[in-house]
Parts: sequence; structure tokens; C-alpha cells
Amino acid sequence: MEAVWVAPGAILIFIVLWDAFETVVLPRRVTRRIGLARLFYRYTWLAYSSFVIKALPRKRHESFLSYYGPLSLLALVGLWAAGLVTGYAFLYMSAGRGLNDPTGSAEFLKNLYFSGTTFFTLGLGDIAPTTSSARFLVVSEVGIGFAFLALIIGYFPSLNQSFSHREVSITLLDARAGSPPTAVEMLRRHGDEAGREALRLLFHEWERWASELLESHLSYPVLAYFRSQHENQSWLAALTAILDACALSMTGIEGSCRRQAERTFAMTRHAVVDLAIIFDTPPRDPETDRLSQTDLEEIRTILAAAGVKLGKGAGDMLAELRGMYEPFVHSLSRHMRLGIPPFMMKTRQKDNWETSAWDASLRRGDKHF
Repeated sequence: MEAVWVAPGAILIFIVLWDAFETVVLPRRVTRRIGLARLFYRYTWLAYSSFVIKALPRKRHESFLSYYGPLSLLALVGLWAAGLVTGYAFLYMSAGRGLNDPTGSAEFLKNLYFSGTTFFTLGLGDIAPTTSSARFLVVSEVGIGFAFLALIIGYFPSLNQSFSHREVSITLLDARAGSPPTAVEMLRRHGDEAGREALRLLFHEWERWASELLESHLSYPVLAYFRSQHENQSWLAALTAILDACALSMTGIEGSCRRQAERTFAMTRHAVVDLAIIFDTPPRDPETDRLSQTDLEEIRTILAAAGVKLGKGAGDMLAELRGMYEPFVHSLSRHMRLGIPPFMMKTRQKDNWETSAWDASLRRGDKHF
């Protein structure tokens, strides 16, 4: 055995297997700053998103940024497979002349090729192990290859299911809070007595949604890079709108709806803070104030017409509540390249369900068959 090859091969295999275990199997957050998947996503996302923002027109940004999540997942799996194949190639090198090779190819390339055919269980037979140590390495690599592929096959459906479950609630928010969702629109649409109970139930549903988002996105952080179907929707925009609505409700609504708003605010803020920790995005104050004094007075008038009256000290209380989540939301927004909605839209925006790709053509009188 040529021991000089053992250490790099064993270390590389251990790093890849442990990283895959933490990413796919371990159902808890990993707070280490150094890790193969963590470094991969940090630097590839930074490079990819910067390229898209600088090189492509603005109207194409969201489409190309949406490719990153699925493509990065495939690239990460390929990186893990390449690491395991290379690690075993080092171990085959340490076995000395443990392989018979009638082609007479270069030593490391021969071992790399043999490792690849073994890992993917091709069984071509042009190169075969001839020593006990080489045979042991072949059996172990085949076993790891089978387990690795089975793990990945089970990993993809779980991600798709979590993503679909997340998007259902975001889509349902369209008719309840507008597109993009805003806190003022949410409260305005639930201003009557029957709407108040519906708002309490909505907050209750989003308390659970925030809990499920926290669990799924801490277990599988790659889900955060999967973007919603519409450009004016995202998981971060939904979280922000719910936090804003809860903050307003805590200053202007009494009774059971306020108590539910407090619970939802706590859960949603918990999700935002933990996600900021996972993506290593320290809190930072917004560059512009999302709620000026003029906006607050306008919001007070709109909500009063809908039956929600903000108290005299609402401004100070709102500022305190906003300080608990806005720095984290703003930091995640910059990192993820996701916009966050204002407290209210200055002009009336159509909901997504009210629009279609043919609206402009219909207005022009065009017909397509």
C-alpha cells in the first residue's frame, strides 16, 4: 500500500459523505460556517446572481434567477459524486498495482476511470481488481454508490413536495392581501365583522405555515432559492406582509384577533431570524424607511374606513415591532435578490387572478386561434 495516497482519499470521501448526510439526512440546522454545500451555495449564488443582475436586462432577471435553485441542486449532486469518485481514485492509487490494465493508460487516469465505472456500477470489466485490498475498495465503493444514488432519488421528491406545499399558501394569499401582498390591503379586505374572524383564522394558518417553512427551509436550505411562479410573489414577501399585518393588528385590533396576531408575529419573526442565521446574513437597517410618518397617517385613514383604528401610540409601538424583524428581512432580501412589499401600494394593483398574458392583446382587439 502506498500510504501517501490514503490520507487525501479518505479525507475527501469523509468530507463528501458527511456533507451529504448533513444536507439530506440530518433534520436540523447546521450552523457551521465551513461546509462543502454551504460554500458551494454561498459562492455560486453570489457569482450567478451578480452575473444575471449586471449582464441581463431587468425584465429577464427573475426568469434567470429562478433557474438557479434546480440547477444548483443538480450541480451539487454532481460535485458530491465527483468528490467520491476522486477520493476512491486516490485509494486505488494507494493499493499499488492492485488493478490489471491491458490498455497501459496513465496510472492516476486509470484509477479515476475505474473508480467512476465502479461508483456508477457500470461493470465494464476492462479493468479488474487483482489484490484483496483493491477488491475490498471496489465492494465498498459499489455499496456507497448504491446508497448515494438511492438517497438522492428520495431527496428530490421531498424537496418538490415541500416547495409545492409552500407555494399553495403563497398563492392563496393573492386574493386575501393583493399582488404583491401588503399588510394594509390584507386588513382592509378583512375589515368587517365577518372579515375579522376570517383574519384571525388567516393568522392562525400562517402561524402554522411559518412553522412549516422554518422546519423545511432549515432542513433543506436550497428551497429558499426556489422562486415562486409570479414575479410579485415570494416566500420572503409573504413573510414580510404577514409580519407587517400582525404588527398593525397588535396596535389597532382588540380581542382574539390581536392575541392570534401576537402568536403569529412571534412564530414568523422566529422563522425570519433563523433563516438569516442559516444564510449568514447579519441584520442590517433598510436604506429607506418603509413607513414614513406621512404613510402612517394615510394608513390610519384607510384602516379607519375599514373599521380598524390605530391607537395614539401606534407609531412608537410599530417602530419597536418593526425593529424586531425589518433588519433581518432587509438582509435576506439583499442576499436572495427578492423584493419586499411596502406596507401599502400607492396605486391600485390588479391581483394576479385578475390578469392574464392576453390582456394587452384583448385590449388591442387582436385574435389568436
